Amino acid sequence: MARMLGRVAPWLPSAKSDIRSAASSAALRILGDGDTDALWDLAAADPVANIFMLSHLEAARTAAPTSAGGRVIGVFDGGTLTGACWAGVNVVPVGLDAAAGPEVGRYLARSRSRVSSIFGPAEAVLSIWSELRDVSPKPFDVRPEQPLMQMAGRSTVTPAPGLRPARVDELDVLLPACTAMFEEEVGYSPVSNGDRHYRQRVKGLIERRQSLVDFDAAGRVVFKAELGTVSAQAVQIQGVWMNPEYRGQGLSRSYMSAVVAAALDVAPLVSLYVNSYNAPARASYEAVGFEQVGTFATILF
Repeated sequence: MARMLGRVAPWLPSAKSDIRSAASSAALRILGDGDTDALWDLAAADPVANIFMLSHLEAARTAAPTSAGGRVIGVFDGGTLTGACWAGVNVVPVGLDAAAGPEVGRYLARSRSRVSSIFGPAEAVLSIWSELRDVSPKPFDVRPEQPLMQMAGRSTVTPAPGLRPARVDELDVLLPACTAMFEEEVGYSPVSNGDRHYRQRVKGLIERRQSLVDFDAAGRVVFKAELGTVSAQAVQIQGVWMNPEYRGQGLSRSYMSAVVAAALDVAPLVSLYVNSYNAPARASYEAVGFEQVGTFATILF
C-alpha cells in the first residue's frame, strides 16, 4: 500500500480556490451567468468525458462562480467559447485541446490557486500541467494514462443479487470500507485529520442513494461502489472496492454488472476510468461490457 500522506481533501470547506481575474490572455476569462448556454453546449458534446461539468451545471444552473470559490475559465476564439476549465480545489478541463491547455496552465500559474487534483481528458490535463508544473508544489502522483470506459446497456453477466443502496444506519459499517478504498486508490488517508468531513461525504452519497453495498452473513462489507458523479446523460462509477477476504473468487464481475444495472436506472450511459496498470480491474470491466472511449489523466497533490 502507498505511504499515507496528509493532504487537503477536495470535500473540505477550507479547500477553496483563490483564482483572481488579473493578468490573463484576452482569449481567457472567468465565465458568468450569460455564458451558461454556451458552456452547456460545450460540455454536452461529450457527456461521458465532461460529466463533472454537466453535473455541476445541473445543480448550479449557471456558469457563474460559486459561493464556495469554484469558477470556470473560458477559452474563446472570436467570441465563441471553444474550451473551458473548472477551477476550484479540483481543476477539470472541458473541451480543451493540447494548444489551449498550456494557456490555461499559465493562467492558473498566475492565479497561484491552491489545487488538490487535476483530472480529465489526458491531452488537456497534461498540457495544462506542462505550464503549471514549474510553479506548482510537487505532486505525489501523476497518472498519465487512465482508460475512460463506457457502456450503454445492461451486462450479459448475471448481476450479484445482494447489491443494494446503503442505508444511513449502516454508515458506521460502510465508512471503514470507504476509507480503505480511498487509501488503496489515492495513497493517503481521508481521515488523517479526523473523519467528520469524509463521514459527511459518505453520508451524502447514501442519502442520495448513490452508495451501493453488499454485506456477508457476519455483517461485513463484501463489496461497495458509488454512482459518484451523476448527470441526466451519464453516471460515472467511483469508489469500487472488494473486501480483501473475498478477492480472487471471481465475484467482481457479477457485482459490477449489478452496479451497471443500478446506474442505468439513473442515466442512459455508464462510465468509469481506471489506472492503466490495474490489469485485473480492466479485465473485469471489459468482461462486464465496458469499452474504452477515451483516456483520462490525473495529477494528485
